[in-house]
Amino acid sequence: MKIGLGIGITGGGTLHEAIRAIQRAEEQGFAAAWLPNIFGLDAIITLAVAGRETDRIELGTFVVPTYPRHPAALAQQALTASDAARGRFTLGIGLSHQVVIEGMFGLDYSRPVRHMREYLQVLVPLLEGKPVQFRGEEYRVQAQISIPGAPRPSVVVAALGPQMLKVAGRLADGTATWMGGPGYLRDRAIPLIREAAAAAGRPAPRVVSGFPVAVTDQPQAARESAAKVFAVYGTLPSYRAVLDVEGAATPADVAIVGSAEEVEAQVRNLAAIGVTDFNASPFPVEGDPGAVGRTIELLASLARQGV
Repeated sequence: MKIGLGIGITGGGTLHEAIRAIQRAEEQGFAAAWLPNIFGLDAIITLAVAGRETDRIELGTFVVPTYPRHPAALAQQALTASDAARGRFTLGIGLSHQVVIEGMFGLDYSRPVRHMREYLQVLVPLLEGKPVQFRGEEYRVQAQISIPGAPRPSVVVAALGPQMLKVAGRLADGTATWMGGPGYLRDRAIPLIREAAAAAGRPAPRVVSGFPVAVTDQPQAARESAAKVFAVYGTLPSYRAVLDVEGAATPADVAIVGSAEEVEAQVRNLAAIGVTDFNASPFPVEGDPGAVGRTIELLASLARQGV
């Protein structure tokens, strides 16, 4: 399992700060840096810049919402970023949420599974340099993107429910999960996406799983801090559904917290159940100012060792 570091999930920053954080992650030995695309920096542009400022680390979006960007436009951006990063760019995409797509952007969110299925049928061939002639219910596209020498990026889809996991398995390279605990991953997500990929004759899918993480000797304080920092995720229907599968009352219940030994054991358990890429988001613990530093130190050590 590759161990990556989530950059900026607990708060925004400047472009310079994000690039420097990614450079530090590379220096520390992390396999990947994952950047969210919420209401701050554009993740693809940021990672394209980071691709010119780093040498080894994988650079992935976690994740870019599909609705605001036509798949041809996203393919063009992703291939440009892949070229800038010399093949180290991974495109994570997702639906976002109804409250954002309809409530903020004024777009139709009524058929999300159909939307993602058609989106991938346009996006993936364009990333592969193929001409696309597609006529669906939502997209009607005749296009081709040509960026000589730009490697085709890996595509992972934020897929939590069964239908989306099946779409991701059939049409993408894997999934990106957030707030799905080990039970949900082991018993639902991983078997479903593997079965769908196998049925489509595709390679075993990547499972990029994000978790809040804190190495601390104050686990109760860490849970309380996680409950505050990540509270919004317990209110969004897609995350609420996977928390319910896990039997988790709040996002704090799926956070990975404890001593260095306890956190390491939980990370190794994720590798054992089939997670291929771990996206760790260290978060501050009230009353324990050293928690973030210890968390990054442990995770960087595990990344260098290989899990």
